Amino acid sequence: MGARAPVVASERRRAGVMRYELNERQWRALEPLLPHQGRGGAWKDHRTILKGILWRLHTGAPWRDLPSRYGPWQTVYSRFVRWRKDGTWLRPMRTLQTQLTRRDELDQEVLFVDSSVECGSRAAAGGGKKAAQASPETMPWAAPEGASPPSST
Repeated sequence: MGARAPVVASERRRAGVMRYELNERQWRALEPLLPHQGRGGAWKDHRTILKGILWRLHTGAPWRDLPSRYGPWQTVYSRFVRWRKDGTWLRPMRTLQTQLTRRDELDQEVLFVDSSVECGSRAAAGGGKKAAQASPETMPWAAPEGASPPSST
């Protein structure tokens, strides 16, 4: 297999494809793995929706900030969630794994999924601080037995 020259960002932009978008070859491979039009109203074009999903995943922006060129953010978001629930996202992954395994281009020993873990303090989870003491001045419900009940007036 010959080495490919790296694609420079400016070349991709000139070709009309941003870094997070699929090129024509990638789209042709992915398209048959996406759900087909079912009953009900006509779906918005899968490619436009997928571009919106990839834009959102690339930028990390809130769904509501999705540019209008991808359609209404609610449509893009609902398709993303529907595809997650119905296993649509798994089909391309499994297909790619199968193809790479057949061509002996996938090393099963180093196959893993990256994830991020954020550690929070007990206080962040509502558990309070280790040395925090309940104070009757700041927390009237923590007052000792026999103290007057909180006043509502």
